[in-house]
Parts: sequence; C-alpha cells; structure tokens
Amino acid sequence: MAATLVPEIGAAGSVLLRLVIATALLLLVARPRWRGHARRDWGTIIAFGLATGFMNFAFYGALGHLPIGVAVTIEFLGPLTLATVLSRRPRDLLAVAAAGVGVVLISQALSIPLAELELTGIVLALLAGVCWALYIVFSGRAGAAFPGIEGLAMSMVVATVAIAPFALLDVSRHGTAGWDGDVLLKGLGIAVLSSVLPYSLELLALRRLSAGVFGILLSLEPAVAAFAGLLVLGQTLGGVQLVGMALVVTASALVMGHRPARAKGAG
Repeated sequence: MAATLVPEIGAAGSVLLRLVIATALLLLVARPRWRGHARRDWGTIIAFGLATGFMNFAFYGALGHLPIGVAVTIEFLGPLTLATVLSRRPRDLLAVAAAGVGVVLISQALSIPLAELELTGIVLALLAGVCWALYIVFSGRAGAAFPGIEGLAMSMVVATVAIAPFALLDVSRHGTAGWDGDVLLKGLGIAVLSSVLPYSLELLALRRLSAGVFGILLSLEPAVAAFAGLLVLGQTLGGVQLVGMALVVTASALVMGHRPARAKGAG
C-alpha cells in the first residue's frame, strides 16, 4: 500500500496521513488518562513520540533517494548498534554480527554502486536508524509506565504534532488534488498495518523482552519480507539472499535459545 501511495501524494503526505489516522484509532481504542502522571512519565511520552514521528518521516524521505534495500539496511544499523551496546554475553555479540551480515545480504545492498547512492538519502536513513533505536528504548519505558497501550496513544499525538509542520509544508507545495477516497483508504490500511498493530504489539513485547534481544529479533523483518515477496509477489530469492536469511534466523535462535531460567513457581 505504501509503495503505491507515496507516488500519489508524496512521502510527507503519506507519513502525515498515516500518523493522523493511526493516532485517531489508538486514541479511540486506548482512551488514555491525561492527568495524574509524573513529569518523568511525560518526558518518556514526548521522547517516544518524537522518535516515532521522525523515524517514519526520515525513512520515507530516504526512500526518495535510495533503493529500498539499501535504505532498510542503513536504518537497521540503529537497532543493531543498540543490541551491541546492551549486550552482556559473547553469544549476543555473535548474534548481532550474524544479523548484520544477514540483513546486508538479504537487501542486496552490496550490489548497488556507491556512485548511485545519494548523500541526502544516506543521512536520512541514518537518522531513521537513530530514531529507531530511541523508539525501542522509549517504547519499553512507556509500556512500563502506562497501562495497556495508553502510552503509545499519547506518544502518537506528540509524533503527529511534531511532524505536521514539515509535512504540511511539503503537501502545500504539491497540492491535495490526488487526495481522493482511494488515497484515504490506502492511508487507513497503512495506518493499521504499519502503525496501530505493529507498534502495539512491539510495546507489549518490550514488557517481556530486553531492548537488546528485541533489537536483534527485528532482524527477522527483512527475512520475512523477502519470504513474503517470494510467496505473494513471485520474487525469486538468490543464493546470497538465502544465505542472508539463514544468518538472520541463526542470530535470532542464538538470542532466544539461551534465556535466563525462571524462578520456581513463576507462571
């Protein structure tokens, strides 16, 4: 849906539409309480919202300058670096290295000549990666400080407000002639599939996983995407991509295969 929406209303318009619809849906479902929160909790919400908003804005902008495989690979440096910093075991460091190599091979980033890569796109993808790492950290904190998905809903308000001025400026340049019912329907689909569902599930997952483990498990995303491309779009996978997928799966197995034992009596 995003691949067909961005050419119609631009990256900024797509991000704004996605954020507005996703925020409305999350507020409707979560019905967050706006009073009675500590100053530290509000700091978490603001940081979480800014990280989420600019993560989306920077990545959509990078797609206008870089091949999607290269953009994803550069962006993934954020959670990969976070996993490395938070790692305490040699096994985790090995998993981080395997995941990094695997993502590069899956995306085929090495097959793109450096001369074809735009500096603007690289900077935007790196910014998206930094925001992705911050998103993981503050998503975990918001999940711990607020019940359910209240923290996520409140942070999405911050994300929308932060991105709106930049997005509206870009939209005003391109106009809104193409914003018809089909565009709004695609925006709804992207908001649900790319924001409401994954962000909610990730927040719940971070209540049970450390940020380091979560960061490494994110490396499954390009592997799943490549597999979906094979099943849904008929895109064939080369030998190099299959090796990359094997490395990513191995990395995740290394992380999840050695979890601390629960105390006796734990449910």
